[in-house]
Amino acid sequence: MAKSYKNRSGVVFSTNPDFVYEEHVPQQPETLAPAQQNLRVIIDRKRAGKTATLIEGFVGKTADLEALGKQLKTQCGTGGSVKDGIIIIQGDWREKICEWLLKQGYKVKKVGG
Repeated sequence: MAKSYKNRSGVVFSTNPDFVYEEHVPQQPETLAPAQQNLRVIIDRKRAGKTATLIEGFVGKTADLEALGKQLKTQCGTGGSVKDGIIIIQGDWREKICEWLLKQGYKVKKVGG
């Protein structure tokens, strides 16, 4: 498979035969313990006329965020997704999600009306 040269941030050519380009890969923060997480549960009614429950404030790796999102979707029996560090659950599940997260040891705060 060919290497992608588009992400080389300005390096075009090197005359050094021993030159090896090192890509800068941003580090993801370590996942905090549930007791240290400060999650906000929000109801959003502006998504194409549908109600959605948003969970924001998760600090950790993307894989752990996606795993939490999958668990929440399973608990609610509905669909959803994880985008830009926010878990989106279809429907108004704020009470059920807050209860489940509290049982798991997370700090939860309801935001909005």
